[in-house]
Amino acid sequence: MQFKEGCGWKACYDEERDLYTAERGGCGYYHLYEINAEIYAALKDGMSDSDSYHLIDKGRHLYMDVNDRCGPPYTVVLDDDYENLCPWANVISSGKVWPDALTDAAVEIFESEKDNREQRRRKREEREADNA
Repeated sequence: MQFKEGCGWKACYDEERDLYTAERGGCGYYHLYEINAEIYAALKDGMSDSDSYHLIDKGRHLYMDVNDRCGPPYTVVLDDDYENLCPWANVISSGKVWPDALTDAAVEIFESEKDNREQRRRKREEREADNA
């Protein structure tokens, strides 16, 4: 695995799986993303937090944890495979994990989570088939 790291972010290229992933974190937030080669290549040491945010945020959101004192802490697992996709990450979970139904609804509603719709729909169908 190859890594790049900056203030508040870390990115990984797993050459065995040809997979690019990244984490962003700071006071009150933590996020995991699946990114592409172009985003990985554009990440540079010393770049501003704002620039790295705008690059990494273009990836597919996998996981988020929020503990920002604006309400109770919570965790949203957008892709159940986040641990397999990002085994290198130091995942933070400070709050209650959203239930699947709430996460599914958020993915359907928010345009920013559209890249997760297909995999969330597939997982929902599997859950429903298991409960039938």
